[in-house]
Amino acid sequence: MPRPKKPRYVQGPPIANMFIPNICPPFGRGQVILPIEGYEAIRLVDFEGMDQEEAAKMMNVSRQTFGRILAEARAAVAEALVMGKVLRIEGGNFVFPPFGGHRHRWRWRGGF
Repeated sequence: MPRPKKPRYVQGPPIANMFIPNICPPFGRGQVILPIEGYEAIRLVDFEGMDQEEAAKMMNVSRQTFGRILAEARAAVAEALVMGKVLRIEGGNFVFPPFGGHRHRWRWRGGF
């Protein structure tokens, strides 16, 4: 039995969930699905300018897993741009981080 996937932390939903090209290519309009964790990986590295190690910690995954998510997301975006396909941002295995994205270490301080 495979190990269950660990949910990735995503700071929030995307502003737009679909991008449609202006002109329909002659071979028809297909679509590419970009998972929300792929969108978050692109946002952290390419838009926010973080390095992969820091971004992986924010998404609560290993650096290798983050690199794989980022590579798959970039491939999906490239396919949509080059082939003139619709890019849909949806689905995936993610949760919003607890406590607004800050990690807290709770310690017993006594009392109530």
